Amino acid sequence: MTDTATTGRALPHPEPEEIRLETVLHALSDPMRLQIVRELATAKAELPCSHFDLPVTKSTTTHHFRVLRESGVVRQAYRGTAKMNALRRHDLDRLFPELLDTVLAAAARQSARLGDGS
Repeated sequence: MTDTATTGRALPHPEPEEIRLETVLHALSDPMRLQIVRELATAKAELPCSHFDLPVTKSTTTHHFRVLRESGVVRQAYRGTAKMNALRRHDLDRLFPELLDTVLAAAARQSARLGDGS
């Protein structure tokens, strides 16, 4: 499914039946991507890519978002000139019950243990 209603620019996303566990786990294994997912999990609405303050180059940030989108972890859509991001929680929870909550809870515990503030 793609969003072309507002801009005509569509981004490819896997259908739920195409999402694979190993691809999701790979996407969540990177600290920068996990930080993005943690922020999206607590957001009340979609967030633009520019919201995320990652200590990497813009091209690396773009790569991280592409990995998350292509793995089925996030859905991206253009809203005007902004690329908006939302966690595909419903799809992930249906396909892999408790996986996302378990990973997010573990990441929070690790952050608290290491005192890294992320």
